Amino acid sequence: MRGEFIGVWSETWREIWLPLIDHEGVPEDIFCELYRELAGNPKKPGSLRVTPSLEVLADIIDNPAQGQAAFEGTTAEELANETALVRFLEAAHPALDDLGGDPLSNRYFNLLAGFIEKFSLRYDLRRPCTLCPTLPGLLTNLVQHMRSASQADAHLAKLNHEFEEALRDLRHGRTESRIKSCLTKQYILIEGIANTRSGTSGETLGQRCSQASWPHPTLKAAAGNIYGFRSDYPGLGHAGNPKAVLRDVDDLELVGVSCMLLGVLPYVDPTIDLNPVYGENTSPGRSGVSAQKAAPAGSPSRSIWKRLGSWAGRFVARG
Repeated sequence: MRGEFIGVWSETWREIWLPLIDHEGVPEDIFCELYRELAGNPKKPGSLRVTPSLEVLADIIDNPAQGQAAFEGTTAEELANETALVRFLEAAHPALDDLGGDPLSNRYFNLLAGFIEKFSLRYDLRRPCTLCPTLPGLLTNLVQHMRSASQADAHLAKLNHEFEEALRDLRHGRTESRIKSCLTKQYILIEGIANTRSGTSGETLGQRCSQASWPHPTLKAAAGNIYGFRSDYPGLGHAGNPKAVLRDVDDLELVGVSCMLLGVLPYVDPTIDLNPVYGENTSPGRSGVSAQKAAPAGSPSRSIWKRLGSWAGRFVARG
């Protein structure tokens, strides 16, 4: 689960749209209006990858049965992207208000809010109907980017596979050795991603961090210290300095250092595009995280990354 609507779009029919019309007095052309908002038109495209012609659209929305069939039959693969879908879900509220007044639009708002909570989506719904970004959503975006970036390069794919194996091993017990292995593999993966990007140079993550653009020297020093922890702590990359150890690494580092490393990623990987998280279109020339192809629902890597995202979310909630 990436925390996106597009990943659970198929569930909206049962969870939102059917309960929405399960009341007396709902206009019979409700799905005609919803499909009009979803599809858009050639002058103002909606949320579909392929915008229907005016003739096709008119034929659909002039017939309530056809309108419902077209809306219900729209699959996630036919949707343009997450950002476009969010725009539709927001636009549906005033459209429903025009169609059935406050009772209908308010019922939709409550169903949408319940849907977000049930599927743990990365949005905060505010009145009148605005889907706002959340901090867990930002972390989810970074985790998804780290995963998707490794799919496009054979070397990174191998590093990612080794990291996933280290994460799986934690199921057998979160021992210090396994936690160290997991952190080491994540350091190496992020270092590998950084080394494939332009903008900075060097062979180590520390060198890349030192050349990245920082708004203040303290942040630059913090990033360097995160890399220094790997270099100086025994067993995280080198023999290290045992005299500097204050205690053994444990669950705090498993979550905390993982989140810190995710925080470094945007500075050493300029291809990250956070615009979709804020409901904006992907910037030209940048590889939008939300546009990346998701792994099959049952694949091992999906569950691994879901687990890391869950740990990160719990860490943020504790903060």
